[in-house]
Amino acid sequence: MDSAAVDRFEAGRGRLTSLAYRLLGSAADAEDAVQDAFLRWQAADRERIEVPEAWLTKVVTNLCLDRLRSAQARHERAAGAWLPEPLLEGDPMLGPADTVEQRESVSLAVLTLLERLSPVERAVYVLREAFSYRHAEIAGMLGITESASQQHAHRARARVAARRRGGDPGGDPASARRVVEEFLAAATSGRTERLVALLTDDVTAVSDGAGLSRRLLRYTTPERVASLVRAGFRITPAKRRLAGGSPAMHIGLVNGSPAALAVVGGRIVGVVVFEVDGGKVASLHGVAAADRLTRLNEAWRRHEPGAPSVDTW
Repeated sequence: MDSAAVDRFEAGRGRLTSLAYRLLGSAADAEDAVQDAFLRWQAADRERIEVPEAWLTKVVTNLCLDRLRSAQARHERAAGAWLPEPLLEGDPMLGPADTVEQRESVSLAVLTLLERLSPVERAVYVLREAFSYRHAEIAGMLGITESASQQHAHRARARVAARRRGGDPGGDPASARRVVEEFLAAATSGRTERLVALLTDDVTAVSDGAGLSRRLLRYTTPERVASLVRAGFRITPAKRRLAGGSPAMHIGLVNGSPAALAVVGGRIVGVVVFEVDGGKVASLHGVAAADRLTRLNEAWRRHEPGAPSVDTW
């Protein structure tokens, strides 16, 4: 393959990877899908491809659909022990963030909700909401009618909106950070009543149980979530052994939302991503399984985090 063909593919790799990440929720799987697309590009009769961007988008989308439909993926995701892989702010895999729809489509909350959609609904939602493709274009990529694409988009938007819990992707990041700082201060000091006051009445919390649970742990009501948070932030010798030390807490942006990152020896051992709405926490997503933090740690090593919000506790 000549250098011009390689350059053309590489020019679009970032967009393709961010598309694949939104469809799969996994950085490693997204990179694999895009690499498979490169191999198909390499083997294709490129002289007959009129619009390379559209051709590559179609290939990547359908490779991702094949992965979502695979028996192994269906088993893992249906088991309810799977959360999307968190990405640090600035990661190119997060892709376009010019509109509210684009920013929201990559939030951990929405990526989790997309797991409830069928693979085709998920593809239509992402292509339409995050990449602004027309229904006629989406239909051609997925081998469906334009009317079917419109119906899939309508159902997907309705299902996401029905379960969406707070969060304001267009809100003030500084205000959201202050809420998270106050939340961390209450959590590490044991002020459960203050924690309850910082949560919305319909708050939800989801955790992967540090990869030790076979199912996701889900909690509702401010009292139960506050109790969970307080227990999670209560450091014990067993937790220090598991983490490899006493964590320092940093506040950053993960998937466009404020997040608390637990760091031991320069390594992130857990992250809690917050959705803030009206000055209160509307949802929390906790990820501590090591295999879901690989790319986050790679980015963290290149990051200059500054002083932690909480040194140790």
